[in-house]
Amino acid sequence: MKKLITLSTLALSCFAANAELRINGFANLVGGLTSSDESVYGYNDKTSFNPESLFAIQMSGDINSKMSATGQMVARGRNDYDPAFEWAYLTYQASDRVSISAGRLRLPLFKYSASKDVGYSYHWVTAPRAVYDVSFNNLDGFRFDYSNYAGDWEYNLQAGFGTVSNDLNTAVGPARLQVDNLALISAEAVYNYLKLRASYVTSKASISNTTIDGTIGGLRQAGLDALANNIAFTDDTATFTGIGLEYDTFNWFIGGEWTEIRIDDSFFPTTTSFYITAGFRSGKWTPSVTYEKQDANNPFKFIDQVAGLPTPIQPVANAVLVGLQQPFVEENNLLSAAIRYDYDTNVALKADISKYTDDIDDMRDATLLRFAVNYVF
Repeated sequence: MKKLITLSTLALSCFAANAELRINGFANLVGGLTSSDESVYGYNDKTSFNPESLFAIQMSGDINSKMSATGQMVARGRNDYDPAFEWAYLTYQASDRVSISAGRLRLPLFKYSASKDVGYSYHWVTAPRAVYDVSFNNLDGFRFDYSNYAGDWEYNLQAGFGTVSNDLNTAVGPARLQVDNLALISAEAVYNYLKLRASYVTSKASISNTTIDGTIGGLRQAGLDALANNIAFTDDTATFTGIGLEYDTFNWFIGGEWTEIRIDDSFFPTTTSFYITAGFRSGKWTPSVTYEKQDANNPFKFIDQVAGLPTPIQPVANAVLVGLQQPFVEENNLLSAAIRYDYDTNVALKADISKYTDDIDDMRDATLLRFAVNYVF
């Protein structure tokens, strides 16, 4: 797959000699601060522009009448603006309704998956983090796209297959995510003002981290192989389910998305997230309100198996299970009011104020103020 991505990247470099190269870009300058020293989405009580700001260049061009190539480089503030290729793929337009893409490309999980980083494309300062902040946005593999009409309905179907390999920052430190045999199907249908969408992903996933690996290894050394195998996050079946609904009359809108991430045979908790948003458009102004929630606060897994262990080791085994799972327990919500002002062509100014509530530890509650300039070129 790395060779395929490399070939996609090399194809872009050949356009100067073979075809017209189209260059577009977008940027988000986002600043924010909280009402206390508690961190929310990387912000604290000192104004910062790093957590969500970015600058991106997208290049595309036709190889021939049927094939094109696309590449996107993104420099993120949280990564010291070091540029990285996030997209690099070839597309074959088999017909007016069917296309096949191969390389590194965006997974169509959400309504705004393709434009998640393009702040100008939506009314928020950033897309709702409870739903959109996942660690598997891009796929190394293939994607098939089909669009058509059925009566008054317009619909799009997408299917994908490939792998994901990412570095993560987790509650217990840096980790490596490896997702293999990922298979995806998504569908979107539009009827007049109504838009419906659904997506489903299944895969084999693993997470590697020094603390996690050491804990699992300790269980094995204690002779608790069955318990270690159950709780280990290694080549386990992982699923993602998402649904969305939107009603947009162009004067006003209401919509939302719901997702679930489930890896039953591991320490990782089932995570459900959703948001609902509503607003209206008045000239250049778009005020809106949004409520979002993330819930990964489930009963600890495999505790019932401890009861079957010898009595002397039950307390230690129970402590290990709870200690490994506790850092990943989350339950929070965010209520925000936002305003967008379309300052000029391709330039939008935004601001929002949000109340972040931690449903597990109210000491982490905070108010977040953000402001942004989004533009495309």
